[in-house]
Amino acid sequence: MTNQTVQKWNMVTLKDAVTFRTGKLNSNAATKNGKYPFFTCSQDVYKTDTYSFDTECVLLGGNNADAIYPIFYFKGKFDAYQRTYVIESKDNNIRFLYYALTEKLNELRSRSTGSATKFLTLKILNQIPVSLPDYSTQHRIADILSSYDDLISINNERIAILEQLVIKIYEEWCIKEKAETQTITLGEIASLVRKKYDEARDNKLPLVDMSRMKSGSLSMTNYGSASELSTSRILFEINDILFGSIRPYLHKVALAAFSGVTNTSVFVIRAVEKRFQPVLVVILFRKETIQWATQYSTGTKMPVIKWDYLKTMPIIIPSGKYLERFTEIISPILEHITTLSRENRGLKTSRDLLIPKLVNAEIKV
Repeated sequence: MTNQTVQKWNMVTLKDAVTFRTGKLNSNAATKNGKYPFFTCSQDVYKTDTYSFDTECVLLGGNNADAIYPIFYFKGKFDAYQRTYVIESKDNNIRFLYYALTEKLNELRSRSTGSATKFLTLKILNQIPVSLPDYSTQHRIADILSSYDDLISINNERIAILEQLVIKIYEEWCIKEKAETQTITLGEIASLVRKKYDEARDNKLPLVDMSRMKSGSLSMTNYGSASELSTSRILFEINDILFGSIRPYLHKVALAAFSGVTNTSVFVIRAVEKRFQPVLVVILFRKETIQWATQYSTGTKMPVIKWDYLKTMPIIIPSGKYLERFTEIISPILEHITTLSRENRGLKTSRDLLIPKLVNAEIKV
């Protein structure tokens, strides 16, 4: 790549480059062990037992409370929520258009309509300008940027394997009673941290709120800017555990790979002693904990688990020398997870810096 302005790119509106369809399903169409991906207006991709589409496309969420619209590239069979746009190319490289639209997310956010919930209408999308080079240049740009996404995907697969490993070790030791254990309450080894955000001091920290936490994964890859939230901001530190308290069935639990900002709908949980931190991470991440939190949540539309109740949950931990040995085994695995999360953050940062330069013809490929 060289710093040379690219000439002869065609500026068109989005309606000239793509076609739009939308899904037909309600959000409750998701099934736990579904066969096909199910795209909604969430940053997470769910599963369902049906598919209505078999194509290569960009998926764009059409509504979001904070106008943080999810966007995905996908090829294959899937289904979609009724407010999710299925965007197909007319005669351009669809992966290039995925990155071109990713670069437009801030513009889409500013053009959104609505108050309590923000919406992207077809009228808004049709008018979005995109600059298109020839097809071979589109292909080269897509290949460069997708190489970053491929590495992130590989790291996520590694993280998933490590997550399964720590759960298996815990269950072998503590549930199948191969080690000495003790039953206590969560609050005996965990504390809730509510360190307030300071605008002057903390404004450069990354934001990881519930919308950016990945369901069923300890990893931290997605993040935003602290300025995107105006209230209820709190801080977390490396190795803190983030636990989504609203709709806990979403299983949003993350191991902090870096310091940052979240909001009060996310519990920032810290071990009362360092020796408890590894077992605390595993316990909070277990599906059984999520089920317990879901069962004892209050509210119907937006059920919430309160910390005063969550801390009373009975837990089983290794005792005596077995806790020490458990920590020795689990700690390096958790450290590897945070290392991979930090690598993903670096890859995503590099990719996001390249996207506007490549799709706006600032550098030649």
